[in-house]
Amino acid sequence: MSHSEVCVINYGLGNLRSVENGLRAVGASVRVVNTPEDVTRADRLILPGVGSFNEGMKNLRDSGLSEAICSAAKRGTPLLGICLGMQLLASHGEEGGNTQGLGLIPGIVKRFAVDAALRIPHMGFNEVFPLKTSPLFEEVPVGSDFYFVHSYHVVVDDANDGLASASYGVPFMAAVHRANVFGTQFHPEKSQSQGLQLLKNFCAFV
Repeated sequence: MSHSEVCVINYGLGNLRSVENGLRAVGASVRVVNTPEDVTRADRLILPGVGSFNEGMKNLRDSGLSEAICSAAKRGTPLLGICLGMQLLASHGEEGGNTQGLGLIPGIVKRFAVDAALRIPHMGFNEVFPLKTSPLFEEVPVGSDFYFVHSYHVVVDDANDGLASASYGVPFMAAVHRANVFGTQFHPEKSQSQGLQLLKNFCAFV
């Protein structure tokens, strides 16, 4: 595995501790960062998140982190968005009103439109099926269960950006990938051995 440091971005809405613990469990060197300068210097980045799309983007813009994250991603720095962090990678989000996202994965974040019998948020373990070969899912069995908690999901403009799918009344994107940018709607840090394998794979991605 690469020995480069993983920087977890703190923008006021992250589940930082669980992500830190997951990364340390796979042997990663971890640092929590909250300034554009730290993001610019990072070897690899994780954008976690629990909360609403519009509040998340407001925090990223107000802190100057949004521009630093986009610049780092465009330079090739590996970036993994988790849950809300994956949604923020999209172009727009509907939660809290139409809000511009980071635009690293073209698409929109929409609320689940499912049968009333299904509770929103979607919460719990669900099977995930890769849509294409990716280093992120190496040594992760097809159909592994990952932990989700979300009411919104990403609809990608380009099907090639879809990395894995799951189903909750309707099929939805469980993971996305474009070049050095990855996103998981589920929480790998809360998904037992298969989630830790995925974090290990991200740390090894070059």
